[in-house]
Amino acid sequence: MSHLFPTYARWDVTPVKAKGAYLTAKDGKEYLDFTSGISVCNLGHTPDNVKKAVEKQLEKFWHTSNLFQIELQENVAKQLTDASGLDLVFFSNSGAEANEAAIKLARKSTGRTKIITFIDSFHGRTFATMAATGQDKIKTGFGPMLESFEYVRMNDIKALKAALDSNTAAVMFEVIQGEGGINSGDTDFLLEVEKLAHANGSLVIIDEIQTGIGRTGKAFAFQHIGLDPDIISVAKGIANGFPLGAIVGKAALADAFSAGSHGSTFGGNPVALAAAEETLNTIFNDSFLAEVSAKGDKLNGLLTEALSNVDFVKQLKGKGLMVGIELTKEAGPFVAKAREQGLLILTAGTHVLRLLPPLNVTDEEIEKAVDTIATVLQEKAVQQDS
Repeated sequence: MSHLFPTYARWDVTPVKAKGAYLTAKDGKEYLDFTSGISVCNLGHTPDNVKKAVEKQLEKFWHTSNLFQIELQENVAKQLTDASGLDLVFFSNSGAEANEAAIKLARKSTGRTKIITFIDSFHGRTFATMAATGQDKIKTGFGPMLESFEYVRMNDIKALKAALDSNTAAVMFEVIQGEGGINSGDTDFLLEVEKLAHANGSLVIIDEIQTGIGRTGKAFAFQHIGLDPDIISVAKGIANGFPLGAIVGKAALADAFSAGSHGSTFGGNPVALAAAEETLNTIFNDSFLAEVSAKGDKLNGLLTEALSNVDFVKQLKGKGLMVGIELTKEAGPFVAKAREQGLLILTAGTHVLRLLPPLNVTDEEIEKAVDTIATVLQEKAVQQDS
């Protein structure tokens, strides 16, 4: 009998060791891990440089309080502001907490209460971020949602114009919707969203929790388009597996987050920050990010070639090393089949296979994953044709 609430549909895999792109289970089976803890272990499992940074901090102190001056917070905040072009940082423990902070900051700084988000978005599972999420399945059974959220469809500028009003504090979106199906916003649409929001006196919040920290080949996905957000939220890959999240915002918002207006007991924990500092030192590097883009192109190209004869593969989606394989069939059974073959992948929505390998994945590992995916999908195609 498990003593855990059954909130996760857990796989029959019990990890005991992991290094780089590989995870070893209790039964001795080794898996090629193209989940990276859902875009968290962006440098792979237990990278030596991050491990050393954490061990060094463990010898100093683990926790004090945010009432103290903590140099690591300033160091990592500077890394985030330098990479994003924004000015100020608030640290949290998770992506949901970061989005909570972004929502609070937008409402307080504008004096407005309405937040516009997009259908199929995912922003978290706290009450505010669940309400912000544009997927009904996330909200089922929890009763009335927090008010003042309105949802429009991605790439529908007419719907956005209709939703914007004098009470709109912010428009909040993912450049590429991760959980919702690897759905990208069109460049012209997102630029127009920003233009209309700012003309309306509304803020632009970009959720970079899954797309940020190098995942798409730039420090943050909004930089592919040249957007000018007021706030971004980050988490997942920021500390390579240690719990940390943050919002990064413009200096003009400082007064709204004055002393006592928001806080977090564990947000900005020194051990997590030590991991983050070393992680960001590696990822926020032009040559490293260029390699991510090149590896993404290789993965996309090999998948295109390998799956060209599978008629239920609809399209490839995503950017960099955030890749979706959209199927005309439900994706879940193929995830299970890939796992049987020693490859760990995910779904995004109901019909998309999601690949999130470590950003330092090797060419050999990419080729191995593509071969496995092709085998799994082609076997299914053969079975259904026979």
